[in-house]
Amino acid sequence: MSTDTDATRVSAAPPGSLWSDRLSSISRHDLPASIVVFLVALPLSLGIAIASDAPIAAGLIAAAVGGIVVGFLGGSPLQVSGPAAGLTVVVAEIIHQFGWKTTCFITAAAGLLQIVFGLSRIARAALAIAPVVVHAMLAGIGVTIALQQVHVLLGGASRSSASENITELPGQLLNAHGDDFVIGVIVIGIIVAWRRVPEKVRLIPGPLVAVLVGTALSLALPGDPDRIKIDSSLFDAIGLPALPSGNWGGVALAVLTIALIASVESLLSAVAVDKLHTGKRTDFDRELMAQGTANMASGMLGGLPVTGVIVRSSTNVAAGARTQSSAILHGVWILVFSLALVGVVQQVPKSALAGLLIVVGVQLVKLAHIQLAHRTGDLAVYAVTMVSVVFLNLLEGVLIGLAMAFAMLLWRVVKVSMQVTPVPGTDRWIVRVEGTCTFLALPKLTKKLAMVPTGADVLVELTVDFLDHAGYEAIHDWTRQHESTGGAVEFVEIGTARMEHAMTGPPRRGRARGMLDEVLGPWRERSGDAVAAGVVAYHRSHAHVIRPHLDQLRDRQDPHSLFLTCADSRIVPNVITNSGPGDLFTVRNVGNLHPADGSDASIEAALSFAVDHLKVRDVVVCGHSSCGAMQALLTGASTGPGLDNWLAHARPSLDAYRAGHPVRASAAAAGYDETAQLSMVNVAVQLEILQRHPVVRQAAAARGLTVSGLFFDISTACMLEITTDGVNEFTDRVAEPVMVTGRGRVRRSAR
Repeated sequence: MSTDTDATRVSAAPPGSLWSDRLSSISRHDLPASIVVFLVALPLSLGIAIASDAPIAAGLIAAAVGGIVVGFLGGSPLQVSGPAAGLTVVVAEIIHQFGWKTTCFITAAAGLLQIVFGLSRIARAALAIAPVVVHAMLAGIGVTIALQQVHVLLGGASRSSASENITELPGQLLNAHGDDFVIGVIVIGIIVAWRRVPEKVRLIPGPLVAVLVGTALSLALPGDPDRIKIDSSLFDAIGLPALPSGNWGGVALAVLTIALIASVESLLSAVAVDKLHTGKRTDFDRELMAQGTANMASGMLGGLPVTGVIVRSSTNVAAGARTQSSAILHGVWILVFSLALVGVVQQVPKSALAGLLIVVGVQLVKLAHIQLAHRTGDLAVYAVTMVSVVFLNLLEGVLIGLAMAFAMLLWRVVKVSMQVTPVPGTDRWIVRVEGTCTFLALPKLTKKLAMVPTGADVLVELTVDFLDHAGYEAIHDWTRQHESTGGAVEFVEIGTARMEHAMTGPPRRGRARGMLDEVLGPWRERSGDAVAAGVVAYHRSHAHVIRPHLDQLRDRQDPHSLFLTCADSRIVPNVITNSGPGDLFTVRNVGNLHPADGSDASIEAALSFAVDHLKVRDVVVCGHSSCGAMQALLTGASTGPGLDNWLAHARPSLDAYRAGHPVRASAAAAGYDETAQLSMVNVAVQLEILQRHPVVRQAAAARGLTVSGLFFDISTACMLEITTDGVNEFTDRVAEPVMVTGRGRVRRSAR
């Protein structure tokens, strides 16, 4: 598996050692991997040629060309190319319609079109196909292959269409050849069971073992199973393609079909292979041009169409390949085998390859893809596409699937949800509109609005991301009519599209805004009316959301924590603790201090009220980075009489810092600057002061009151836990606070 570190190490090596290092890497990694890929590719190439009704040699030519040509020119470092099961149905139809020689011309022309695609820099655009359609396309191809090869497994011949394969299957079962059937079933059993053999044994590809065992059985068992026939050598099979004699429209459609399917399959395979390793990523345009060059070469030499193949590619990665040399060498081994061992190929029974292809076809129908389509609501698209591919043809099936996926996408995009509900116990009504409000929603919108009683008070909650003029006009006209009959209408606009913009220009989708844009946006303004603008925005967007919650708190408050923090404007307690109204009883001052001598009546009153009367369960002290108070304390700079007098209460923190408080060492080890270190020590000292406070000690002993320390790092927006002896990072769990026992000891609270 290649890595950036490996690449850096090689590039930094002396020039004289580059070639020796590369040859060493090839011999150690790519050469063994190429042999494994060759053993997987050989039976697949033969089987795909048979399934496509093409000459046997065409599969070997395509495998050799795909490995060598794409290996040299491709942009995917570890992808292996060759004839693929995904094109068998299309190729078989083209051969049946135009003949083999013209099919070779179509393959070469499709390769030229792929090169044009690559030069046009549109390779990534070919990936703009709904994954569910691609998954269903592969499943449809798998079902078609399985239906075809079942007949071969039974000793017969595949039919020209899926419907014929299904209707004639009972008759084929009654006339099955026992020897072919036994061999095919044994091949299937070996491939399926191979995943359960020891890992060391699995280094030998299961399909190769299955075909070899099937061939050996065919020679040992009685009977005469149908075998592969190669009429001539590989060189004799090489021949120039023939120009079409007519029907150029059909030829152009076939060229486009092969070019598109081969491109999409190759690019999707490259994307999948990139996820299997950490080395160099795929150059998609270069890979597409290499695939086109290989198809031109394969077509001109009399081979099948070539694509990137995920089965061979994943095997290549798993076998430890590092560079494209593995793919090139695998093509060389295919070529050597085809020239030297033709006689061995002719001993392979067709039923053995049929068993192999049935397994390949079934494996293209993945349960995980069906489950994903069900979870995402695309199961109908999956089913229609698969059935269309099986019973029509691949191109029509994909087009139907894409059309259905687009229609479903359009429906989801323009879908609008509307609810009209009365507020219990009042004469007030709420109208909620969510989604995309366009002229397509007018029938539903007007129907829902008509449900509101005349003269009622109405809150219209708009959570829309797109509002066209028709939608605005319908809402506006209804509002005017409702108010004319004595009703009242209040608008709350939560979505990104606003009523006020509907008449100022063409409709456009509103910009998605995050929490800070919605909640804190008004406070970013520097003008004098920032607070007033914020109040207006609050009433328009958020008041109605928290109004029910605040209504429950109108007579009493029940905060869970007293939150002592700094007066710094950058600290927003409810944001950094993800809490809401009524959760925190907040006390703020410069430096988040609690004077040890109890001289500040305001803080003492707040502590007593929160602990004794509100019964808070936790007292929290929160410091922060870049604290001006801590910086002034650290440097000793005078800040004026009032602030100097106040910071005198922080002297114990400075003394503890200089004495080497444990929190200082922990903060320094984490890389924080001196001001942040002092801030953390200050939090720890405040914890110690609060732990000794009579009110806190009594509540801790009586009901388990806890004291917690926090530190907010402004630059990273991260929160740390501060204890009296160190600094801890928060994880997904809730950090354990410090608990004060009745005797003033500190321990971790039980969770």
